[in-house]
Amino acid sequence: MLRSMYSGVSGLRIHQTKMDVIGNNIANVNTTAFKSGRVTFNEIFSQTLQGASGANGSFGGRNPMQVGLGANISSIDTLMKEGAAQRTDNPLDIKIEGDGFFVVKSGGGYKFTRAGAFKIDSIGNLCTPEGLHVMGWNADPQTGNIVKGKVNKIQILSPENMFASPSMTDKATVKGNIDVKNPKLKGAAAEGVIRQLSIYDSLGYKYTVDVKITQGTSDNKFNVEVVEDSLKDSTGEKVLSTPSTPDSGFPTKPTSVELEFDKATGKIKSGTNKSLDLKLADTIVASTGFSEFASSIDIDLSNLTIYGSKTTVEAVPGDTHGFGAGCAAGKLSSYEVGDDGKILAKYTNNKTKLLGQIVLAKFQNPAGLQKAGNNLFEVTSNSGEFDGVGVDPTADGGRLNGGVLEMSNVDLSKEFTEMITTQRGFQANSRIITSSDEMLQELVNLKR
Repeated sequence: MLRSMYSGVSGLRIHQTKMDVIGNNIANVNTTAFKSGRVTFNEIFSQTLQGASGANGSFGGRNPMQVGLGANISSIDTLMKEGAAQRTDNPLDIKIEGDGFFVVKSGGGYKFTRAGAFKIDSIGNLCTPEGLHVMGWNADPQTGNIVKGKVNKIQILSPENMFASPSMTDKATVKGNIDVKNPKLKGAAAEGVIRQLSIYDSLGYKYTVDVKITQGTSDNKFNVEVVEDSLKDSTGEKVLSTPSTPDSGFPTKPTSVELEFDKATGKIKSGTNKSLDLKLADTIVASTGFSEFASSIDIDLSNLTIYGSKTTVEAVPGDTHGFGAGCAAGKLSSYEVGDDGKILAKYTNNKTKLLGQIVLAKFQNPAGLQKAGNNLFEVTSNSGEFDGVGVDPTADGGRLNGGVLEMSNVDLSKEFTEMITTQRGFQANSRIITSSDEMLQELVNLKR
């Protein structure tokens, strides 16, 4: 009877522990990326009343006779099954699709989490809500490429990331159709078709020059030239020329070319020079006090035609694909995290810049990690070690999903069912103790 009572006590203890785990699971049903727990039981060793014996010539074999001494907790496991996705549209909310953990760090060393609800602190570092730095690979400031190696904190809003440097215009395009019957093209005093071309110098200051088209030496030839002294700054003021020599470049010396068109096709004849080389001397701008054009601007004219249609000529910076258009200095306007964890900044001048890459830590036995509170895990001797480098999130077919958080993997229907069976198990074990006590009472009552 005493054995049954102690077996009942052991049953109460383990069912109470299981109820504690179930309660914690249900309490964290809405905790970001929470991993639920599971309790398994095993029996305690049994007392052998009689051992087994084999068969012989006189008697058959006998099985052992044993009395169990109760139950024990076999394991409390952390279930690492991936939780469902919750859309937030916050670019700093990130969900891991697949295996792995974000690497974060504080004074106590590396920690690991699946909860990707990140924020930016006062100096631009990417952090967890508790202030731990999110770790990853940084970009080389010279090449802009990711440098894989020891993980470092990711600083999105560092001073050098707040602005994008300007670039000088080195290509431009004059394209469209020339109406050969346009009266502005003909005559000695012809006004010409004039289009304004916007350009940027190496410091990001914006200017305009006028490109003019007039009739050439025959009806299928047209002159394209940059109008002398037409260079103006962004306020509309003409640029004052201070060349070192009279022939050092525009605006004292305009550039022009005569295009010959094929009457049969309406396109520029092969062998004809189809570009203008606009050379700009170092100049002083009245409004800014300085400016710099370090190289010439190649103006592509190859897309001009003389079809029987209205004049649609336009002058645009950049080549036919938009490259070489130049731009002013830009401010950081937004940033986004790609599937591969790369953080791409976008600037007001349409430039982009790679700021860094979030990496993941992967373990041989993720269930061997130890919970450290605040949705964090720590390595143990049974989880495997973190190498300090991490892996690309797209390795092994995984990826990151921006604007989404991982939800808890708690299954409420399962937890309520477990709670019912646990409660019944607790009740049954309490009845064992009650019944054993009544039997002891009866034994005591034998002597009256």
